[in-house]
Amino acid sequence: MSSEDDRILIAGPAWVGDMVMAQSLFKLLRTQSPRAVIDVVAPAWSEPILDRMAEVRRTVTLPVGHGELKLGERYRVGRSLRAERYTHAIVMPRSLKAALVPFFANIPRRTGFRGEMRYGLLNDVRRLDKRRFDQTVKRFMALGLPPDAELPDPPYPELATDAGNRARFAAQLGAESKDIIALMPGAAYGPAKCWPLEYFGELAATLAADGAVVVILGSKGEHEVGECIRATSGEGVFNLCGETRLEETVDILSLARAAVTNDSGLMHVAAAAGTHVVAIYGSSSPDFTPPLTDSKTIISLGLECSPCFERECPLGHLRCLRDITPDRVSADVRSVPGRARDPLWS
Repeated sequence: MSSEDDRILIAGPAWVGDMVMAQSLFKLLRTQSPRAVIDVVAPAWSEPILDRMAEVRRTVTLPVGHGELKLGERYRVGRSLRAERYTHAIVMPRSLKAALVPFFANIPRRTGFRGEMRYGLLNDVRRLDKRRFDQTVKRFMALGLPPDAELPDPPYPELATDAGNRARFAAQLGAESKDIIALMPGAAYGPAKCWPLEYFGELAATLAADGAVVVILGSKGEHEVGECIRATSGEGVFNLCGETRLEETVDILSLARAAVTNDSGLMHVAAAAGTHVVAIYGSSSPDFTPPLTDSKTIISLGLECSPCFERECPLGHLRCLRDITPDRVSADVRSVPGRARDPLWS
């Protein structure tokens, strides 16, 4: 049973989209214990996202690279947390490494799914029923409930925005009285999740010709991808890949009428920022990682070979994405209703 005195440490996931979806768990925990303290152990990159979640008190930064053990560093962080006297820990990843900090912090109840021989590190070990928990968000929420509890509908993530950033970017883009459409052409998992680059370019040109301000968003490593799209699209297209911090991307997305995206971390950021998400699925499935919003358009062809969940098309044709035409996507974007008048323009 939860209580008002709950002090919960979450070992958070290592990917942007998963961290956004984790907010559904945080909201569930707050529903059970409205005054519970929720802290999250996470990589440094995630702090700007966690700072935008009302349920999280603070981020405990773990100075460890992706996949690194660094046992001494994890021991140091865990030992430093003992004074917090957490009552409960939830370990979201299934790796042994993720369970070390809560163990070193001497937290009395440590919950997580069975995986990588974590017996002893966890003392509330759950079996992962993949048929029952058929979505990532369901798996996250299950860790906040008793093993046999019925799952409620997931509360949707909601990331706070910064009014000053919003006004600055609106002025920078010259978009105070225009539609903003965001394009997110990247996906860290691999090319089998990525709608063809030339299609993004054709879509950008069409939307810009319609009078929209088109903003391309992504990481620093995707800057050249953004330049390829911008170079073929004409006026009114801005490549901001690698030019904005993660929290600034939230603010830009909150200005947009729609965001056209692969199944990626930024897809989940867009949904949590309140943007209508036009999500294009290839090798993955909208049944497993849907954008957590009612304001969405899902484009998935449902071919006999998909979803394959491969990083690259095993058949070499990538029809699950190549057969989705720019004309179809532009029609879906045009059908998205205009946003209610933004207080920023009042």
